[in-house]
Amino acid sequence: MEKIRVCVNDLMQKNYVYYLTEPVGENFHPEFKPELTPQEMLELGVFGGKYLTDCTGEFPKEWFANARLCHERHVPEYNFFGVNASKPLSYWREKGWIYSVDPRGWFQWYCRYYMGRRCPDDQRQIKRWKAMVRHIAQIRHNCPEGVLTCRRKQRQALLHWAYDSRKI
Repeated sequence: MEKIRVCVNDLMQKNYVYYLTEPVGENFHPEFKPELTPQEMLELGVFGGKYLTDCTGEFPKEWFANARLCHERHVPEYNFFGVNASKPLSYWREKGWIYSVDPRGWFQWYCRYYMGRRCPDDQRQIKRWKAMVRHIAQIRHNCPEGVLTCRRKQRQALLHWAYDSRKI
């Protein structure tokens, strides 16, 4: 595959350039098996709709056609489970979990990875993604199968990490 140059100019980044080196949605690390695509996540409702609202030029237009978004504010009701399962970006920065070229955090990294970017932060982000399985175990242990009203906040958090918690 020929490298594709992407130049980002949005509210959080100016003139950031990266390259897509893998086909869209393919050639993921063997341990990274997300259950949802970025488009599916946006359509289901994640991050209170306040995510990537100024990034429509960077990603495919179809990702945003049916996305549940609100540019002005975080709206928990836009989330699939109707609850707030997010911490503010300032919290993530304080913890040191934000990689400098992905100032919006994990989901921005995942969107770019899905599109075909590979970067030095991939291993760390995949490790963080894998750590979310503890929440799956808690839901399985505490909730009757298929009862989506049980542990809604935990289920929403899993959606934020591309795990399809509707199937637990």
